[in-house]
Amino acid sequence: ASGAPPGRYRHSAVWTGTEMIVWGGYDGSSYFNDGGRYDPSSDSWTPVNVTGAPAARYEHTAVWTGSEMIVWGGHAGSIPTNDGGRFNPSANGWTAVPTIGGPAGRYAHTAVWTGDEMIVWGGSTTNGIRNTGSRYNPIGNTWSATETNGAPGGRSLHTAVWTGREMIVWGGSGSSTGVPALNDGGRYDPTGNTWTTVTTMGAPRARREHSALWTGSEMIVWGGFTPNIYDDDGGRYNLVDDTWVAVKRIQPPSRRYDHTAVWTGVEMIIWGGGNAGSQFNDGSRYNPVANTWTALPTTDAPAGRFRHTAVW
Repeated sequence: ASGAPPGRYRHSAVWTGTEMIVWGGYDGSSYFNDGGRYDPSSDSWTPVNVTGAPAARYEHTAVWTGSEMIVWGGHAGSIPTNDGGRFNPSANGWTAVPTIGGPAGRYAHTAVWTGDEMIVWGGSTTNGIRNTGSRYNPIGNTWSATETNGAPGGRSLHTAVWTGREMIVWGGSGSSTGVPALNDGGRYDPTGNTWTTVTTMGAPRARREHSALWTGSEMIVWGGFTPNIYDDDGGRYNLVDDTWVAVKRIQPPSRRYDHTAVWTGVEMIIWGGGNAGSQFNDGSRYNPVANTWTALPTTDAPAGRFRHTAVW
């Protein structure tokens, strides 16, 4: 695509309300600290300024605050990083995120934006898998640790969603080898700095590199991978009742992991992903009210891929 950043994977992407910002990633030989801003109204790309940008990395996280993209963590080789940056697209400039008081360097973690703070949690570090995290306040430019008492076990390659009041962490890998996969999780309330366990009764089978999103009333988990098994199922978690309901398996997308999922306000759209050496360029729309799947067309779809990004 004309003007687009070079090809990459394990990068990040956020939606600003008018454009998608892509940053970082890896192409198999080089790590990136550049990116691009895509404007769908003009179908055009603008480069992200690299002056003052964080060092090149992948498997980091990025959140959108309403005015800035905050990038944090990741790695470019064997050493995870504990730094990041705030990118303001209006000024096309970067501001460094402090490391003092922040969490230990990590990758394959999660990050959510609460409306006031970015919460970083879990991931892989030089000392193994973590069940720790921190909250970053961009107004005060300060970090504060999340409570560890009652937190789920350490994990990476998990998912996290923000409900409006709580962060829900679920699934992932409980070790640096990827085994075992997990089917438990926890709910973190930043107001009280407390954790509540997510029930495993009726939960989907253990998995990692799945997708999860918040619909406004429930979390929907789908797909993923446990060594030697790819998934084409999922579950819907209701935090009010602390209960799970299975996602219907009639005509879902084929088994896959490292796909993307977005919430439209009515439906979850699954696209791409891979399994056993295959990359897909298909997907489906899931309607939780009807509990039904509708296949997406493949005509004119992008080439098959996994470890990509998608925004709504």
